[in-house]
Amino acid sequence: MKHLYQVFALLIVFSCQNSEKNQKESNYNTKVEIADVPQLNLEQANRLATLPIHCINTEYPNKLGQVLGGDDDLKSPQELHPAFYGCFDWHSAVHGHWSLVKLLKEFPKLNNREGVIQKLLANISKENIEQEVLYFKGKHNASYERTYGWAWLLKLAEELHTWDHPEARVLERNLQPLTDLIVQRYLEFLPKLNYPIRVGEHPNTAFGLSFAYDYALAVEHTELQDLIEKRARQFYLDDQDCPLEWEPSGFDFLSPCLEEAALMKRVLPKEDFVDWINDFLPELNNKDFDIEVGKVSDRTDGKLVHLDGVNFSRAWSLNHIAKGLPEFSHLQNLANKHINYSLPSIVGDSYEGGHWLGSFAIYALNSMDN
Repeated sequence: MKHLYQVFALLIVFSCQNSEKNQKESNYNTKVEIADVPQLNLEQANRLATLPIHCINTEYPNKLGQVLGGDDDLKSPQELHPAFYGCFDWHSAVHGHWSLVKLLKEFPKLNNREGVIQKLLANISKENIEQEVLYFKGKHNASYERTYGWAWLLKLAEELHTWDHPEARVLERNLQPLTDLIVQRYLEFLPKLNYPIRVGEHPNTAFGLSFAYDYALAVEHTELQDLIEKRARQFYLDDQDCPLEWEPSGFDFLSPCLEEAALMKRVLPKEDFVDWINDFLPELNNKDFDIEVGKVSDRTDGKLVHLDGVNFSRAWSLNHIAKGLPEFSHLQNLANKHINYSLPSIVGDSYEGGHWLGSFAIYALNSMDN
């Protein structure tokens, strides 16, 4: 009788496990609709350029995020950050400048091209960057913008480095002291980080490492590249079964699972990555794999509008995972679906989203070709 009870218990456990597995698989077995392929053409570029043009010199409202060491630190955003004081916060100002560089680089006929270049030269001047460096060297600012703002600063530096234009050399040279400082901050911080940060917002480690890695490759900074490869393996190589169904949280703008996968696609050889992703996100192998877009209920809410961001960041991660791997090409359609949901709403909408979502849209749209 005892043995019968044991067998019965095992059958119940096995049945529950199968039920859970079948339920999870059923989420991905619905036939996926083919999404329209979004376009980043000149018309779209001019539309998206209005967002950073509007915000990079808009000082208020502003979220400084600073630690006050005394009354002397109570200064206006432009006094504290003469290069990157607009767009509500420092990191958004940085990637607003990146957006303009990217669009100028890709679209030589961008509207008011010379005027935009002059804006960049005025903001990213030698004197302004010297002041930005001084801020980062302040006693209370060692962790300022770690690592989200750091990552976007290196993405801006990478874009300038790869732009074949005489003014790009001026801008790159002006920015270089801050670029060097951020690289050094990465080199100092990463060996001390015992555990990766897996949230869906600014501190996400995988996102910060991906952009820094792209910069290291572009400028052939082997020390930074080697360190990121080492730490990524230590942090993530043994990960399995990432709970993608838990995403997104209420105001994520990054997907912890997909950002991690996109980083590992960067640092692992192709064969090793395929083995790893099959353990980490096995559902991606399903040709009918689908996940619902992040739905925004109120785009005037600065936190809830983050879900437009998660749609764009999911898209760039999915496209990066699929790049060069035909067996994952179906993920590109899912990326298109996410872009199409959020792209129509970000221009002409609330400043809560407009000050940063243009950069996310531009990066997602460019990920289709990279």
